[in-house]
Amino acid sequence: METGGSSESPAEPKKGKTKTPRKPKESLLKQKSPAEFFAENKNIAGFDNPGKCLYTTVRELVENSLDSAESISELPLVEVTIEEIRKSQFNSMIGLVDRERVDEELYDDYETAKAREKRLAKEARAQETQAKNATLGKKVKEPPVSKGMKGRGEASFYKVTCKDNGRGMPHDDIPNMFGRVLSGTKYGLKQTRGKFGLGAKMALIWSKMSTGLPIEISSSMRGQNYTSFCRLDIDIQRNIPHIHVHEKRDNMNQWHGAEIQIVIEGNWTTYRSKILHYMRQMAVITPYAQFLFKFVSDTPEKNATIRFSRRTDVMPPVPLETKHHPSSVDLLLIKRLIAETSKQNLLQFLQHEFVNIPKAYAERLIGEMGPEFNPKMPIKSLTSQQIVRIHQLFRQAKFDDPSGDCLSPAGEYNLRLGIIKELQPDMVATYSGSAQVFEGHPFIVEAGVSVGGKDVKQGLNIFRFANRIPLLFEQGADVVTRTALKRINWGSYKINHIQDRIGVFVSIVSTKIPFKGTGKEYIGDDITEISTAVKSAIQQCCIQLKSKIVKKMQAREQQERKRNLSKYIPDATGAVYDVLREMAQSHVSKKKRYDDEDAEVLSKVSARVITKETLREKLAQHVEQVDYEMALEYATQSGVTEEPREAIYIESLEAEKKFIDLHSPIFVFRLFTN
Repeated sequence: METGGSSESPAEPKKGKTKTPRKPKESLLKQKSPAEFFAENKNIAGFDNPGKCLYTTVRELVENSLDSAESISELPLVEVTIEEIRKSQFNSMIGLVDRERVDEELYDDYETAKAREKRLAKEARAQETQAKNATLGKKVKEPPVSKGMKGRGEASFYKVTCKDNGRGMPHDDIPNMFGRVLSGTKYGLKQTRGKFGLGAKMALIWSKMSTGLPIEISSSMRGQNYTSFCRLDIDIQRNIPHIHVHEKRDNMNQWHGAEIQIVIEGNWTTYRSKILHYMRQMAVITPYAQFLFKFVSDTPEKNATIRFSRRTDVMPPVPLETKHHPSSVDLLLIKRLIAETSKQNLLQFLQHEFVNIPKAYAERLIGEMGPEFNPKMPIKSLTSQQIVRIHQLFRQAKFDDPSGDCLSPAGEYNLRLGIIKELQPDMVATYSGSAQVFEGHPFIVEAGVSVGGKDVKQGLNIFRFANRIPLLFEQGADVVTRTALKRINWGSYKINHIQDRIGVFVSIVSTKIPFKGTGKEYIGDDITEISTAVKSAIQQCCIQLKSKIVKKMQAREQQERKRNLSKYIPDATGAVYDVLREMAQSHVSKKKRYDDEDAEVLSKVSARVITKETLREKLAQHVEQVDYEMALEYATQSGVTEEPREAIYIESLEAEKKFIDLHSPIFVFRLFTN
């Protein structure tokens, strides 16, 4: 029997639209120019935010000016002007017409009715609280000034101008010196102020990113009858200068130097103190330079003019370019030196491309390299394996340390003079160490420690310098800070580092400063040679200060002792005189007989020749005599008859006078010749 109905097949799933997986795009090989890389990673060069950008721009321009003047042995004269630019003024500079707002709600600083009501209610409550406090006689605080919300698009713009009396720049080189990243005159193994070799190029990149305005350069070299003027910006993608104007103009005043003008976005309010601290510390480490700083604003209260005067005309020597030490090179550097050398054979290459490898030692090194090496073999024929062998031997062999002749420290005299000029301390001690070495690079540490002074806070005030430029950021991790706080026993030098106002100045110069961090704002504490040298330099200053402090303490104790003795003179005089008067009365009534000498004194008392006033005068003279004898004995023992004077300034002299400078660690003796 056939059953009705057919067997049902299982329900089929509904057919939907199937998504085809996206194929990843083929990755294309792209390249970035150096300018494009630094534009995208501007924080590496110290351009983190608008305020830091303003600070770094000023710093780069000032350091370039100092290098330029020192390169021709000219006493630096640097003028820095920061001019605040209003929004309407900036818009006119870029050719943009101001427009009134049409749709208020589009803007970030728009305030809704509810938010306005809430703000007004809060202000009313604050005013009510102020009135109650005034009624109860409590101290009334000034109500906070109501500030409108600042939109994200409301940036602040500044025109930064830096003018110097330095070398100037060749006319044809100006575009590449400012408009091509990683091109310059300071590359090489020598002590330099810069950190990346970017200089004003990074300021130009920031200007292009924030304002789009070009940089303007005026320059003239000694003896030129024209001034080079150039207005340019930079093509970031191609890393080439985009020249707007490049021409020669008359130089009527025979001026030499450079004047750079750039408009950037910045923040003067938050970085004002940093910029002024930088200028002040630069005046400390370069007392032979004169700085004029101006801030110009439409608001008269903001305007400021600060002059840091020159206090000496003794300049440090110009840093010299040196050759690499064998222990400091790597494989890549050896290959580059081989490619660039003009020497023909291996012996000449080792002798002339490295320091501290004389001919005899070079022959010994070649003999140690193996049988496939010989002194006459062509240097260009070395294989990769042979170069690796040279590198290995450089790392294992023993070489003399490089000398510090190529370095140019500020000098103990200049450091001392700068501290006295800017801080005016009660006491100061300075020390300059000898050249030392880390990883094949020479370095010199100079230090100064001051006590007291103007604008110095209580406790330790640490001032750090690297290659004669101030370091203001990331102080906590720096080797100088950690050494001063943790490794110096200040109490053993009679210094109270908590209550006293102590200034600690440390300057490190080297062909390679071991900066840490991307911003290169501090020197690491992990290099034993540097931390030991810093500690030793600070201790040497403290030893000098200890002797001065002990002398002052002894002088203070002597004054206190004299004051105490003088305080008791009236009481002692009265007591002695009363006793003498009673004795005189007994002597007159013949109740008691005295010797001839005593009887004579008592007779004078009776005759009023000796009175209380004469006794007081004699005791005061005795105290003065004892005080003088003790001071004379102390001076004889210590060999010091007068406290040395600190403020010794040498003023600038006319150029036509001929003289010879004889340098000492703490003074310069100038001998004039006819």
